[in-house]
Amino acid sequence: MIRDFLGAFVLGSLLAFLIQPWVTRLAGRGVPRWISILAIYLAMLLLAAGVVWLVAPLVVSETLALQAQAPAIASTAQDQLSRLAGQKFEIFGFRVDLTSTTKVIESHANEFLLGQFGNAVSLGLAALGTLLQFILMLIVAFLVALDAPAITNLLRRLFPREYRSDFDQIWLQIKRMLYGYMRGQLLIAALIGLVSGLADGFLGLNYAVALGLLAGLTALVPYLGPFLGAIPAVLVGLAVSPTTALEVALVYLVISNVILNFVYPKVVGDAVRLPPILVIIAFIAGFSLAGILGMFIAVPIAATLRILFDHVYPRLYGQRA
Repeated sequence: MIRDFLGAFVLGSLLAFLIQPWVTRLAGRGVPRWISILAIYLAMLLLAAGVVWLVAPLVVSETLALQAQAPAIASTAQDQLSRLAGQKFEIFGFRVDLTSTTKVIESHANEFLLGQFGNAVSLGLAALGTLLQFILMLIVAFLVALDAPAITNLLRRLFPREYRSDFDQIWLQIKRMLYGYMRGQLLIAALIGLVSGLADGFLGLNYAVALGLLAGLTALVPYLGPFLGAIPAVLVGLAVSPTTALEVALVYLVISNVILNFVYPKVVGDAVRLPPILVIIAFIAGFSLAGILGMFIAVPIAATLRILFDHVYPRLYGQRA
């Protein structure tokens, strides 16, 4: 029953965790916690408004243009798919035959392309649901940040007195790990958005800035995000020509694989002190157990288990593992 809103609670808790150091600083200067939280919300809003004001002329115009052209792009892309059946063409000097693949895609094209990109009612409902989730996330973050000291004290009291010093050490390490993990996530998302936008511009696609922004936003979803962000770019490329669509798909595939398999495990692995292979295994396990939400929390949980192991093992065996 709560599955649809569970993501808002998890993201709200993460937001509360992120703003907690600033809330603590303001509260230490005598500012009530609820005022501190609202002040940080206002500062975040002003920062976002400032960023938008700096890049608004380009980003807003391209985003609105892309949104307005979405049904036409979807229709053109569907027509291109229909013409591909039985045709061979060259890309980067190689001859490609997509007859069987085209038939499969074409059989679902009308439902996916026009249904998902051209149905204003569905888009409106999705936007409303996203807005409600965002508001719920802010409410959860406010309440968690407001009661953070009480929540920490409650967790601390769950442990026997002789183990509370261990709890303090472990909790401090977990907080440092979570901050490092989230910094790594934001860095990877920014990198994917920047490289994808530059690649779109190099390939001559319209709306390169908007497509790069979409790629960066979807990259916040661990591992699956970059592939989801490639869909709009491929559709825009398909509206130009099948060759352009394939070039875009291949470029996004290379970008995603290089960053996800080499840069991502290194950045996130260093932040949480896990080997890259364990980062990948944690993501796969998290997705298998709880879908996209499981991927969000898989690495922090694995890193927390690593922290617990490193703390407990020397006390059991008198030496480091």
